[in-house]
Amino acid sequence: MPRKRPSVALYGAGLISRAHGAAARFNRMPVVAVASRTLERATERAAEFGARPAGYDDIVARRVAADIAVVSTPPQCHARDTIALLDAGFAVLLETPLCCTLAQADAIVQASARHQGRLLYAENLAYSPVVQRLLALVPRLGKLTHVEVRALQGLPDRGRVADLRERTEDWGGGALFDLGVHPLAVVLLIANAAGLGAPTSVRARLSDADGHGGDEHADVFVGYANGLQARVEASWRHGTAAVWDAQMASDSGVLRAELLPVPQLEHNGDGIALPASTTSAAQIEQYGYLEQLRALATTDLDNGTTPIMGASFGRLVLEVVCAAYRSAGRDGAPEALPFSGARDRTPLQLWRGA
Repeated sequence: MPRKRPSVALYGAGLISRAHGAAARFNRMPVVAVASRTLERATERAAEFGARPAGYDDIVARRVAADIAVVSTPPQCHARDTIALLDAGFAVLLETPLCCTLAQADAIVQASARHQGRLLYAENLAYSPVVQRLLALVPRLGKLTHVEVRALQGLPDRGRVADLRERTEDWGGGALFDLGVHPLAVVLLIANAAGLGAPTSVRARLSDADGHGGDEHADVFVGYANGLQARVEASWRHGTAAVWDAQMASDSGVLRAELLPVPQLEHNGDGIALPASTTSAAQIEQYGYLEQLRALATTDLDNGTTPIMGASFGRLVLEVVCAAYRSAGRDGAPEALPFSGARDRTPLQLWRGA
């Protein structure tokens, strides 16, 4: 008898929860509940998926029958929420960034291990067709001499600087922490595909021209033992037309991928065909949300295997972020990895020397 499709509870009702809810729907996984800080917001989002509105406590206490909890609460809540949900018996899809401090990340990794790795770090780009095809082509280039990944877009809530300042302080970081985790993850995946191993150093420059208290623009160089310095640029200063792309080169070739505004891939200037969308929600599929949830639900839950995008990968991304903020606080001086700084400080605190 085939296994029933797992049901999903959305633990958080922000905009990102809509993408996860749509991914569940197109995977034919019922969304049975949506929780939020207010019943009004939970009710609004739940109506989109024919689900029941709930409070956070309802989910943790399992007053809602669901198999997977998708956590999209603010980052400062991630450790508490994720550990409670794992302990309650859920498989957890945890939104980026993993959490606010490396001490919290350590606790999440330990909780995930206690529960047989039933946690997937929701780096959706790792499951997007363009990134998957890119990674498959990386070994053909041979020794990489250049890697650059960018995520450039406008300032969130532009015109509401006071609100953004408060959010940044609570979350623990600005553009690099919030936006930059995505290009950093792609760099780590490219390096892994090229056989470079773990990064050995980070150096970074951050800036806050609008004075909202957090970094709006970040230039980061992730160093590897073979001498490669992979560049990551994350910015909230790009205006309304977002640009997310990646390019890498060796002495024998060039790969270039574009994620926004339109996914596309080139090898030595020639276009590489990407898989056609299989659903009417092309963006949900193109940016990996569909396959990400499917991986947790139909592979990791069925087979008892730890997701590739597990808690340890999320912690590595945060480790690079923390090292970058500390480097920026030291005028861009190289920061060695593994990170040896305080594990109970947020990225902003490390930048400011707190």
